[in-house]
Amino acid sequence: MINQFKNYLKEKIQITDEQFDSISGDLKIKKFDKNEIIQYTGDISKHGFFVGKGLLRAYSIDSKGKEHILQFAPENWLISDRNNMNNEASVFFIDAIETTEVVLMPNDFMEQAAIKVPCLQPMHTRLLNNSIRFMQKRINMLLSATAEERYLDFIKLYPNLTLRVPQWMIASYLGITPESLSRVRKELANKHFRP
Repeated sequence: MINQFKNYLKEKIQITDEQFDSISGDLKIKKFDKNEIIQYTGDISKHGFFVGKGLLRAYSIDSKGKEHILQFAPENWLISDRNNMNNEASVFFIDAIETTEVVLMPNDFMEQAAIKVPCLQPMHTRLLNNSIRFMQKRINMLLSATAEERYLDFIKLYPNLTLRVPQWMIASYLGITPESLSRVRKELANKHFRP
């Protein structure tokens, strides 16, 4: 699992095995069972997660008990609640949709690693920028895109999740009802669309 994370980094930057070894001492591997909640809203978590195997999701629950999914994290994705980076309480739950194995990264891992291995700094900046871009696009899609456009964007972003995630979760992510998602999928099928 640690090697998988090392390979993830090597795909993004030129980092030697020796450099990786110098920063990997605080990384830990952990396995979570299917449906296990690994972070509760209100927690102050000390770690972010690199998903090696399985699938995580981040979500909130509103005052009426309705779930709102912010993000899915399949293999080779990073997921965390950014509030924890500032030692603030989590806004989101994170749970395992499938049995999942992760690399636990201390919240300050990327910052500390970039001090030891300077070639990590541009990657850290890129990851932060990508996260901001992702959230801006997500907000814009929720505000202005049709349900069909949101679903097509979901398939583009998460091409392998339509068969791994229950339809009600996809609907929650899209901000629509499961019935609306069913309608969208039926209309797309009538157009001979295949994900």
